[in-house]
Amino acid sequence: MVNRPRILLVDDEPAITTNLAAFLERTGFEVSVGQDGEEAITKLASLAPNLVVLDVLMPKLDGREVLRRLRQAGDWTPVILLTQVGESAERAMALEEGADDYLNKPFDPHELVARVRSVLRRARPGQPPLTSAHRLTSGALLLDRGSRRCWLGGAELVLTPKALALLEYLVTHPDELVSRDRLLDVVWGWDYPTGTRAVDTRIAELRRALDDDPAQPQYIETVPGQGYRYVGEVEVAP
Repeated sequence: MVNRPRILLVDDEPAITTNLAAFLERTGFEVSVGQDGEEAITKLASLAPNLVVLDVLMPKLDGREVLRRLRQAGDWTPVILLTQVGESAERAMALEEGADDYLNKPFDPHELVARVRSVLRRARPGQPPLTSAHRLTSGALLLDRGSRRCWLGGAELVLTPKALALLEYLVTHPDELVSRDRLLDVVWGWDYPTGTRAVDTRIAELRRALDDDPAQPQYIETVPGQGYRYVGEVEVAP
């Protein structure tokens, strides 16, 4: 029998943990449940899960504090945060602290499963996630997230802020099919008054800058009717 990935699901709402744990079990995962941040720390040590789904707002220790303690201890177990906070600055801070991804409540359980599988695919055992790296390379592309600059073949690219933020998200989530709605959420903000056409416009800007042929993409692939996927190989740069 093939070993199923082990997930630790931590949330102080029993209605969520009961229903979500059963759903995750049905979709092929082995699930353990915790009710607060302190229990999360204890169970992480004893269970050694492949991934943690962690609510942010919890008693005793909140999810962000649990995440900080893990990363400060050198524990890079993949973590997906569940949050009710939509501000882009809050999301960015969580990713910089070492979260692998996040999901806003309320959410579709199928979306969580898709995120879990994507994070597990790109996880690098014992190493920080790409989302916390300051410099990333992909072929001739170099992205410096700290300075908000990028270069292609040594020449600096001039991009609009939204195009750069879009590129950053795609590069830190390689080989993941990302819907236009998801990109609107993470780049423009969940309540930003714009439509999905804005995503397509910025994708077109990126393709021009990267000289990326949509028919034979080296960087950004269009998945008709679904969204976009970053297809280049991504590595952490020194």
